[in-house]
Amino acid sequence: MKRSLDWRNLQFFLAVARSGSLSEAGRLLGVDHATVGRHIVSLESSVGKTLFERHLRGYALTRYGQDLLTTAEAMDREATLVAQATSPAFGLTGIVRINALEGFANFFLASRIGPLLADNPALTVEILTIQQIVALSRRQADIAITVTPSDDDRFVCEKLTPYHLCVYATRAYLEREKTIKKPDDFSSHLFAGYVDEMIFMRELDYLGDLGVSRKMVRIQNSSVQAQMEAACSGLCMAVLPTFVAATRPELVPVLPQQIRLERHYWLITRADEQKTPRVDRVCDFIREEVVKSGAQFAR
Repeated sequence: MKRSLDWRNLQFFLAVARSGSLSEAGRLLGVDHATVGRHIVSLESSVGKTLFERHLRGYALTRYGQDLLTTAEAMDREATLVAQATSPAFGLTGIVRINALEGFANFFLASRIGPLLADNPALTVEILTIQQIVALSRRQADIAITVTPSDDDRFVCEKLTPYHLCVYATRAYLEREKTIKKPDDFSSHLFAGYVDEMIFMRELDYLGDLGVSRKMVRIQNSSVQAQMEAACSGLCMAVLPTFVAATRPELVPVLPQQIRLERHYWLITRADEQKTPRVDRVCDFIREEVVKSGAQFAR
């Protein structure tokens, strides 16, 4: 005999569906993973269906789970709207997870998020600064900021801002090493760059665009900050976003009139969450901050 649906169980269901694991859902909700598991079992008993497939990598929604998710998210949106209408001064509630490339996340967004949190004391913003895109389709993030748009109609993609990249080195490096007068001269210089197999987007293959051989990229890592630090040490050169390099005065652009790459940041959300108040507001906040800082990206 099926039990009646418990909204509390649906909240646990949403957390697991969005995070993909009991432990992560528990962290988001402030409980242990065993408690989350009990609520999921209770919900599956209520609906008489298996809602998740259990894998070593985590929990994946079944077809029945996907159907319930649509309903649960609609209920969650309505509950959020009711909460805002009854306590407008309290602002948005819940968690919004942003997956952004490291340059944008660490050198732009992180230092600007404060006013949004001050206006919404019950809102938590999580910023993931990992290279590969967390799958929005698996609901591991609510918003992605990347350099490659998606052609999947489940997502809404919009150009956020163009930005530029140049080759940088310290003055000490340029004085010590072979003179660079033209782009072809880069071929004999040491570079810091991404680990070969982690260049998962063509737009991140900056050195390939410059014709630099991978054999000269002998300092490889997954972090823009690490690449910048290597260049700042005077050991090598690196291709960096201009707004990132501007934070380190010891770096100077090399052949900036000849070598200036342009890329675009894209803001991507799931089409079915366009009307989720907290996601919508965070997207608006990001757009507003980018517009206010247009000169920074136009360097």
